Amino acid sequence: MSDRVFEDRRAALEEAFFAKHNQELLARLRERDRQATDEGALSAASGITDPAVLKQLLGLGIGAATVAALALAPLVLVAWADGAMSKEEQSAILSAAHKRGLQPGGPGHALLEHWMSQAPGPEIAEAWKAYIRALTASMPEAERHALRQAVLGQAEQVADAAGGFLGLGVGNRVSAAERAVLHELAAAFGA
Repeated sequence: MSDRVFEDRRAALEEAFFAKHNQELLARLRERDRQATDEGALSAASGITDPAVLKQLLGLGIGAATVAALALAPLVLVAWADGAMSKEEQSAILSAAHKRGLQPGGPGHALLEHWMSQAPGPEIAEAWKAYIRALTASMPEAERHALRQAVLGQAEQVADAAGGFLGLGVGNRVSAAERAVLHELAAAFGA
């Protein structure tokens, strides 16, 4: 009788071990499927096919629903260049978001609001640069130039929004820190 008890206990332990192992395998497979689905959705929304860029963006929490906010990252980066974001810069960014169809209450708008309330880290700038390089890699020169002009034009409008010295519109309206960020953004286009 004691042999049967030990055999039943052994069988129960084996069953528990394999059940846990199967659950872990299933969870990993589901996670892999979710990542592939997320990468596919982000690729469809952004036009980017480079798996490394897609993984980088997803790792930063930028997915299909929030990729539109990434397109506005240059505006946020310029606004925070001097360490503070003015109300005028916030208004310029929100106006650009509205023009791009970024709806308040949506995940993309929420991400943008987060970046406006708290300066994004350098990883966002790097992600935007990787995004723009991947986006423009196969773009004809004329289209790349037009995109560059549009992005830099909007970023300059944000930099100019706070005004010059003490916000009075006197002197150079774009600070040296903002100018440096604008040059960094331009470099991402390979120009």
